[in-house]
Amino acid sequence: MRLLGRLLLAAFALVMAVPAGTLALAAGVFLDPSFREAFGRLGLVGLMAGLTDLADGIPPEVAVMAAFGLAQALGLLLILPPTLAALFGETLGLRSPIWYAAASGGLTALLPWLARGGAAPPSGSEAAAAEARFAAILLVAGTVSGLVYWLIAGRSAGIRSRDGTGSA
Repeated sequence: MRLLGRLLLAAFALVMAVPAGTLALAAGVFLDPSFREAFGRLGLVGLMAGLTDLADGIPPEVAVMAAFGLAQALGLLLILPPTLAALFGETLGLRSPIWYAAASGGLTALLPWLARGGAAPPSGSEAAAAEARFAAILLVAGTVSGLVYWLIAGRSAGIRSRDGTGSA
């Protein structure tokens, strides 16, 4: 019965951690000066006009597949890291907030680099600077999701019951 309670608590913690990481990612993108400058130059009207022009020339099935690919990439970035950190933390009984923050944040920041095979843009280029800024935003988003998980479920990971026969 304690295992079922622990699983439900961990699932609830992940359900809360993922939106927290999503909000941190959105805030980081909107607060970053270079992203903010690009949005300012483009403007909301320009963005909507560009999306309308783009949608006029794309068949609906291609647009659906593009939206599905974007959702899949965001899911990979925002769901996989806190889930893996929670899985290892719960299995090993780790209760440190540093574990959940560092594991989730580090994996979130490393995923884009790992996905493209480790090839980096030339150092000193504008692409390298933009990638470093985006990696920092991803690090913060993953750290936030890891800390939210820890606040809800990670603090009690691996605590033994009174009779010493399992986790609480």
